[in-house]
Parts: sequence; structure tokens; C-alpha cells
Amino acid sequence: MKTIFIKPQTVEKKWYLIDAEGKNLGRVAVAAANILRGKNKAEYVPHQDLGDYVIIINAAKATVSGNKVEDKMYYRHSMYPGGFREEKYGDVLKRKPTFPMEHAIKGMLPHGKLGRKLFTNVKIYAGSEHPHMAQKPIAVEL
Repeated sequence: MKTIFIKPQTVEKKWYLIDAEGKNLGRVAVAAANILRGKNKAEYVPHQDLGDYVIIINAAKATVSGNKVEDKMYYRHSMYPGGFREEKYGDVLKRKPTFPMEHAIKGMLPHGKLGRKLFTNVKIYAGSEHPHMAQKPIAVEL
């Protein structure tokens, strides 16, 4: 079987709009990651960027189940001795409202050059306003 290569010039990229208000954070992230990868297209191949653009609005109003607002932790390390830091989901949401959505989507994309390229195709906004109306995004219902 031959490997399929699709010319990037022939790929038609569309814009999709996802409203995350009242929706589960993980479910919104899965829908966005699938559109970014191009898994909703018939010509999907895992080694090429055939995906579309995604705009996520109201990312700060996405919900998490259970007691995750208090219990879920985000970790980072400065690579210096004693540089380990942890922060609760609720505190991260106050400091940077789009970070939990960015973190969830980035974790669902390939970890390498292709994943970094795909992540540039997602635009995440904490509120309901976005500057991409000229692209005529297609609303996605979850």
C-alpha cells in the first residue's frame, strides 16, 4: 500500500466556532483537537496538516465535573533546585482564563513539530467577542 500525500495547496481550510459556555472542558477540547487534526475529513492522514481553524469563545465559562475546581492541580518546574510549582484550577482560571483550555487541547495534539504547527490554528478567547467574523466561521454544536 502506498503512502498518501496530499498537496497542501489543494486542502481547503475552513473556520469553525465553538461556544464553550456551560460545556464540559474536556469535551470541547476533544472536538477542537479532532477538527485541528482533520479527523472530520475523508482525506485524513496522521502525518500531514489537513485540519481546519478553530475559534473557541467563552473558554473561561467551560465547566469541570465534580470537585475539580478545588482539587485539580497544574504543575510546572523552573528547572532550578526548589523550582517546582503547583497551582489549583480555580487559581489558574482567575490568573489566565484561557490556560486550562489551551493546556487540554495541546495535550490532545501530537507531541512534536506537527503538533506545534496544529496548535497555531486554534484561537481561544475568554469572552464572547472575537476578531474573526470576516472568516465566516461555521458554528459547531456539541
